[in-house]
Amino acid sequence: MAAQSLPVDCAAFGVATWRWPTYLARMTPVVVKVWSDVVCPWCYVGKRRLEAALRSFGEPVAIEWKAFELDPRAPTAREQIQSLPERLAAKYGRTKAQAEAMLAQMTETGAAEGLELRFDRALTANTFDAHRVIHLGGVRGLQTEVKERLFRGYFTDGELLSDHPTLVRLAAEVGLPADEVARMLASEQYAKEVRADEAEARSLGISGVPFFVIDGRVGISGAQAPDALLSALRQARTSN
Repeated sequence: MAAQSLPVDCAAFGVATWRWPTYLARMTPVVVKVWSDVVCPWCYVGKRRLEAALRSFGEPVAIEWKAFELDPRAPTAREQIQSLPERLAAKYGRTKAQAEAMLAQMTETGAAEGLELRFDRALTANTFDAHRVIHLGGVRGLQTEVKERLFRGYFTDGELLSDHPTLVRLAAEVGLPADEVARMLASEQYAKEVRADEAEARSLGISGVPFFVIDGRVGISGAQAPDALLSALRQARTSN
């Protein structure tokens, strides 16, 4: 899908709507907001493709990871969790064999991006608290690191991302203080921020992820190829 101009008020994204002088525009980071979920394989692939686009873009970029829950009703308790093929079969009305074939194809797609997707280990669970940890990571300047660790935890390591001790351990591995993460998870901190991300997605008509909003004016849906993402970045930059 080609990049599209968004019929929204740029100020809603905290991005100035007036035209910057050219020399200042080059110094001002392009703001990329990405709606995604840490149990979404296309979101993980999309992250790698965005990283490839950024290497070619060569200009400053600020990335903000926005919360999106693929299944807000997913269980939180380990004993309630089904295998991923079983959940996919039930969700899409497929047989278990068909679901396994879908996952095998997705595994190949991930491998092409250097990702090890171990769907045989994946424990699909509620991700609301994981998104709260990602928000905390943003406050501490470690949001992308937290996002990456949770992706790898789910897709490669078979971690249960609804489990608080697991979230504390994974976040601590990338530099967040374990005691701060534990206190946050025991509270309602960042719950409003997660809900606000989801409400913003609805207001923009975002129904699937990943979805990229660049400088509040260019939107691109799906795990597009790096060239498509690079084109969208350049389109947003030149429209300043």
